[in-house]
Amino acid sequence: MPLLDLHGAEPRLHLPFHRLGVARPFSLQSVLDLMRSRNDEATQGLARLIAAERDGRKKLTMLLQYRDEYAARFRQAAQEGLAQPAWRNYQDFLERLDEAIQLQLQAVAQQATHTAAGQEDWHRQRSRLQAFATLAERHRTSEAQQESRQEQKTQDEFAARRNDYDP
Repeated sequence: MPLLDLHGAEPRLHLPFHRLGVARPFSLQSVLDLMRSRNDEATQGLARLIAAERDGRKKLTMLLQYRDEYAARFRQAAQEGLAQPAWRNYQDFLERLDEAIQLQLQAVAQQATHTAAGQEDWHRQRSRLQAFATLAERHRTSEAQQESRQEQKTQDEFAARRNDYDP
């Protein structure tokens, strides 16, 4: 088939499919999609870890405030005079509060460690995603440049052939 058909009212260009400038798909698109998915999972996981740490810190703050309030009540009651059993009850309860505070301090420290690990995972996943996104962008840019060159070449061929047939 000729590249230029002059038998109609308007010249039409016939190009083989491979010369139509159809962009090749990004060969690593499935990996890029996987990296996006992993990044989303890491982001959601980090959000959960941050929320858990924040909740743990709130609980610790509440325990500390309650201990301070209870200790103040104990001091007030002691100034007003307390019987031995009431004194012992206050002391026992303050000890249990101190134990709960120590456990919550350990839980917050563990949650902070988990959050730090989650941040490292998120950074790692984000870096991987950015690397593949950069490759995808370079591919798109290369394909656009190649398509532009092909279009220019096609237009140049068309113009040259048209000039050859113009009287």
